[in-house]
Amino acid sequence: MTPTPGEARTRRIYGLETEYGLTSRPRGSRRVGPEEVARQMFRGMIAWGRSSNVFLGNGARIYLDVGSHPEYATAECDDLYDLVAHDAVGNRLVEDLRRLAADQLAADGTPVDIFLFKNNVDSAGNSYGCHENYLVDRAVDINRYYRIILPFLVSRQLIAGAGHLSRTQLYERPDHAPGAHHPTTFQLSQRADQMWDTVSSATTRSRPMINTRDEPHGDPELYRRLHVIVGDSSMSQTTTLLKVGATELVLRLVEARVALPDLTLDNPNLAIRQISRDLTGRTPVALASGRTVTALDLQRAYLQAVLDHRDRLGAFSPALEQALGLWRRTLDAVDAGDLDTLSRDIDWAIKYKLITRYADRHGLALDSPRLAQLDVAYHDIAEGRGLFRLLDAHGEVSRVVDDAAVERALTTPPATRARLRGAFIDAARAAEVDYLADWMHLRVNRGNQTRALTLRDPFRETDERVDALIASLTDPSW
Repeated sequence: MTPTPGEARTRRIYGLETEYGLTSRPRGSRRVGPEEVARQMFRGMIAWGRSSNVFLGNGARIYLDVGSHPEYATAECDDLYDLVAHDAVGNRLVEDLRRLAADQLAADGTPVDIFLFKNNVDSAGNSYGCHENYLVDRAVDINRYYRIILPFLVSRQLIAGAGHLSRTQLYERPDHAPGAHHPTTFQLSQRADQMWDTVSSATTRSRPMINTRDEPHGDPELYRRLHVIVGDSSMSQTTTLLKVGATELVLRLVEARVALPDLTLDNPNLAIRQISRDLTGRTPVALASGRTVTALDLQRAYLQAVLDHRDRLGAFSPALEQALGLWRRTLDAVDAGDLDTLSRDIDWAIKYKLITRYADRHGLALDSPRLAQLDVAYHDIAEGRGLFRLLDAHGEVSRVVDDAAVERALTTPPATRARLRGAFIDAARAAEVDYLADWMHLRVNRGNQTRALTLRDPFRETDERVDALIASLTDPSW
């Protein structure tokens, strides 16, 4: 249901799209490029799906993106715990594809080590993203969303950055020699130095913080899709929960028409870089009004607005309550300089502890290649090899959902429109019919006959039309 003016939406559709970095290392005489590795990874999928871009029975989409990046897009989730579980499924699925490709290449006489990273930048300075999607109401002026949320997103890296060893100057373009002759620093975010615009329809040429493509994947008279591309990929489940949960609370402030102080930044592209370089959150950045604020000031302002106006923001789910508590605790820890209390929960703090302890133990400067390897290895999704995966296996980082929830999410869609899509896909594959499924459309082809449906409501998990279409798949008279 669309909220009335001055009322916050309390049920929202979320989705995460993750592009994985891919590289390989030969174990024989022949090198295998990323394009060939990617083709091997998707070969089995193409065999049954006739494409390297398919929707799955759990409602998600997996595909091979430009630049040989495997990409996983979660199904539509209306619960933050579901979103965390379905995001974790993406790691599991692309890791399975990696193993299959390595086995096949070895069987073909080309043994190779394949690496997949859930990060956002490679050694050459190329960036790839983790995109967040939030269903918002078309009745609310989209420019109000942009104006209020941009200072929050610029400073959000303080609570949800992935951490990064960087040698990039404030305004060094990624197509220049990255970091040449500059001192290495540990920064909050991998994406901060890759942002060159605030709001734009572009995605690569002048990468913005928010992409404006008006593709709601739902009834366009009711909905918009807020497509946020400024955030880092999160290895930590708690970081994912906080990243999306805090953003949800700010969206509720917008929709409830809460009067907020004017936090418009004078130069967001400079501010996001300045904030990324200060783990204390105290570097002053300029507002358009001429005042200066810090990242802590900005985040505190949004958090306090949520606390002050909670009675106008609707019911909070247990997941949203957890995100709110973690938001407050993270800011308190940064303010006190007590990063150890975040070293189980926030990616950049977890990574910072790993890198600084290793550097101290071995007497290494931050520009050591060994530390650069640690930085990347943190994001390796391979079980038994990736540093975060090893910390998780030893119980040294916090979780939001358990293995059973991730296992369910492998095959069970969330209780949204994804449930209809997943049921249709499973039935169509079992019936071995020619079908098509995407975010809004289901179609079956038999000979010269086609039956198709459009699903405009992303919240709706039952539909008699879909039930009838599934039943017709085994009807011999059709």
